Amino acid sequence: MQKFSKYVFGATLCGALLMSFGSMAQIAPPTPPADPPKNWHTMDLSTDGFFGISLNQAYIFVKGKKSKTVVVATIDSGIDTAQKDLQGILWVNPKEIPGNGIDDDGDGYVDDVHGWNFLGGKNGKCDYTETTEEVREYAKLQGKYANLTSAPAGDEKGYNYWLVVKATHDSTVNKSSTELSELKPEMNVLMITNGYIKSALKLGTDATFDIHDLDKVQSNNDTVNRSKYVWNMVLTQEGGGATTNAKVLKDLSEYLEKLNNDVNPDLNSRKEIVGDNPDVMDGKPYGNNILKYPDASHGTGVAGLIGAKRNNGYGIDGVADNVRIMSIKAVPNGDEYDKDIANAIRFAVDHGAKVINMSFGKKISPHKDWVDAAMKYAADKDVLLVQASGNDNQNIDDKPEFPNNHFLDGTTSDNLISVDASAWKQDTTLAANFTNYGKNTDLFAPGVKVTSIDEDAEFNTADGTSFASPITAGIAALILEYYPKLTAAQVKEAILASATPLKGVMVYKPGTHDLVDFTTLSKTGGVVNAYKALEIASKMKGERKKND
Repeated sequence: MQKFSKYVFGATLCGALLMSFGSMAQIAPPTPPADPPKNWHTMDLSTDGFFGISLNQAYIFVKGKKSKTVVVATIDSGIDTAQKDLQGILWVNPKEIPGNGIDDDGDGYVDDVHGWNFLGGKNGKCDYTETTEEVREYAKLQGKYANLTSAPAGDEKGYNYWLVVKATHDSTVNKSSTELSELKPEMNVLMITNGYIKSALKLGTDATFDIHDLDKVQSNNDTVNRSKYVWNMVLTQEGGGATTNAKVLKDLSEYLEKLNNDVNPDLNSRKEIVGDNPDVMDGKPYGNNILKYPDASHGTGVAGLIGAKRNNGYGIDGVADNVRIMSIKAVPNGDEYDKDIANAIRFAVDHGAKVINMSFGKKISPHKDWVDAAMKYAADKDVLLVQASGNDNQNIDDKPEFPNNHFLDGTTSDNLISVDASAWKQDTTLAANFTNYGKNTDLFAPGVKVTSIDEDAEFNTADGTSFASPITAGIAALILEYYPKLTAAQVKEAILASATPLKGVMVYKPGTHDLVDFTTLSKTGGVVNAYKALEIASKMKGERKKND
């Protein structure tokens, strides 16, 4: 479960189930927290009382104006192309004939109708479960450096990189080992109690239940009541009425798999499935065109927040009302490869995307130069990049995450927005407890208990900067719909200017109970606002070149 593109999950269960199963019957059921409305992220603070993005006001502002379709690429875990709320929203490659097995447009990708899967292989296989980059790099370098105590003459740079890799590897493996030992028993508790609840509700093997179904469980049996307590606690913390037992078990199973891949990594899956060398950028095509695999939940949710069909009486309303989502699968359950990210950015740019959402990240980037070059390519083609800052509650000014726009050559770009996660109240909890922060991040956007669509006609409420980023990307697309002559830099300028600095608002610094001024946590010190961004954009003179 990569730190950026999967929902914050493990820490919640660790805190929720520390007590033994046997002691739960003596504890009163938890009082559910006052959850916000499912669409709180779209609301207005002064009108609705929830610190959303003022989306209704934004649409009132552009009412009667014509919009232009904007292509938004999501570099993520894939997408459920059959999701009802995405019908008519998916990008379709106009030069590709679906299903004929021919590269009609000559771009090197066969049948890339809705996007591409850089983790795909032959016979429909996909390398969607990976380990972290530091584990992969440690395995590559330990034979050369593990027994050394100082840098070999002339190889100081390589040795210093090894020290960073080793320290990061050791920290990751230790943390993953600890979490495995904590979460495996909790998974066992959930599996056992899941069975008791389904039996009490007389549900079939494949049936699911949610928090509302628990009200129907009335029993004098202590074991059943303990089971009800467990699931009431877990479902409350993991999204309330918008999640199910099946979703919780699936998410936890994926997270355990990710942790296990840190401790017991499979370092051959990439070669066996994809078949390329991820350390060689040779320009040869690889992957397949299949976008939905068992891990497509995250990418589907991200796409929904950007552009799910509005006002159709189903699911959610996306932020932007006239977009086409291009899905590029390059993010596994684990760390993404630099090669895939670089190629994904270039694919998006070359196929007409004007905004690229990147809800992923990692701690080690062995081929940062490739990603830097791709990001510069996007800048040259006037494409805006929007990135989740991460869920490690750390200051990324001190501990950088990758990718970022501090390039190896010492330059930076003005076409990337880094987004932190905020909650719905303007109080001490406004900055999400899990979010990364720092002056190398730009602003905050809703990222706590945000509801979006999921694969297989489901819905999901979850936390993460992964959600804050596409909400911001949706605002960027909305601006370009109505003001298509603005450059990526101008759109970024309007979005950052919409985040009014909340000077004097004291909040808990993420991961602590230390009070800090909200303005110290990001470059703007504010929360993104769609209405203000459109208002600012409307006053700008477009500088986009005609051929962009």
